[in-house]
Amino acid sequence: MDANLRTHKFHDLSQFGLRIVVGVFFIVHSQMKFGSGFGGFLQSIGLPSEMAILIGLLESVGGVLLIVGVLSRIASAVIAIDMLGAIIYVKKAQSFSGKNGIELELLAFIILLTIMVLGPGRISLSHIIKKIPRILQ
Repeated sequence: MDANLRTHKFHDLSQFGLRIVVGVFFIVHSQMKFGSGFGGFLQSIGLPSEMAILIGLLESVGGVLLIVGVLSRIASAVIAIDMLGAIIYVKKAQSFSGKNGIELELLAFIILLTIMVLGPGRISLSHIIKKIPRILQ
């Protein structure tokens, strides 16, 4: 039996759906970073409060890039580093679920790694433009 997923329409739709869901997730998730409460939280764990705006921009711009499918490998890599920082530094990997659980961040991290490996897929601006080098897709 031969599995040929790369050319199947379901593969293209699933890649597109994955990018849309995780992109919207990070855009919504980034909105709380722009309030004053997150800056205070960062200060309470020993980080400068100015990082709140940078993290918010990273997540919102990265989410938009994932949705449209441009620079999705780079955006996924940078947001994955952000999630790894949340798992290790903020949550301190205390537990998998419950209070301070890392399950949501870990799931986002794995999805981002998947997008890094698979790329944006054929339903993306990168595929439509076709002149963007593979590494920048």
